[in-house]
Amino acid sequence: MTLPLASAGPNSYTTLASGPDFRHEISIKRSRFITVLRRVEQESSARELVSELRKEFYDARHHCSAFVIGSDRSIQRSNDDGEPSGTAGIPMLDALIRREVHAPSSNGSDTSAAADLSDVCAVVVRYFGGILLGAGGLVRAYSESVSTALELVPLVRRERQQLFTVAVPHAQAGRLENDLRSAGYVMTGNTYDGAETQLGLAMYDDEQVITAAVERLAALTAGRCALTAAGNDWVDTPLT
Repeated sequence: MTLPLASAGPNSYTTLASGPDFRHEISIKRSRFITVLRRVEQESSARELVSELRKEFYDARHHCSAFVIGSDRSIQRSNDDGEPSGTAGIPMLDALIRREVHAPSSNGSDTSAAADLSDVCAVVVRYFGGILLGAGGLVRAYSESVSTALELVPLVRRERQQLFTVAVPHAQAGRLENDLRSAGYVMTGNTYDGAETQLGLAMYDDEQVITAAVERLAALTAGRCALTAAGNDWVDTPLT
């Protein structure tokens, strides 16, 4: 078969687990710093979170924000919202892009630390407590607010996986599906057409991984069945 071309950009990154916004609050010299994290995939969604929090915390002095979007983290924005320039949004963004996570390698054999967090918007709502923190104090406060929240929020590994189908006679489909599952492949469901079953499976978007699958399938079926490319999709795997 002709192998599908690897998609542009990184094939995996870390992001927030799907679910409601995550919130965490710290207090520094009587000022309250309320951090809200949301998983976002578009810049408009990040700005929507800021707008929502301005309405919810209408009496707060500042609603500072930072977000990073895309598997290649090509979209990065920050806003000080009235704090001295560079003391809020940039430290928040820095906390996002420097967050290291131990994640499985592409073959699942070990883990390595990677700073690849993306599709995340952080907003820090500040209620001023009457004591000035100074530029250095503000940088530390906003950075700590986001970093502490990231230590507590559930994260997932998001991987782009190639999708395939395998046409096999109905009588042999069950055995081949079990063999593929036992070999560690993710089965995505079956369809039925005439005398054949179309087995669906997914695997990491990597040429070596796909080549190994082609060889494994040939060995399991004595060369009678082949992979047919069926597009790609992103899959979330919880981090433990």
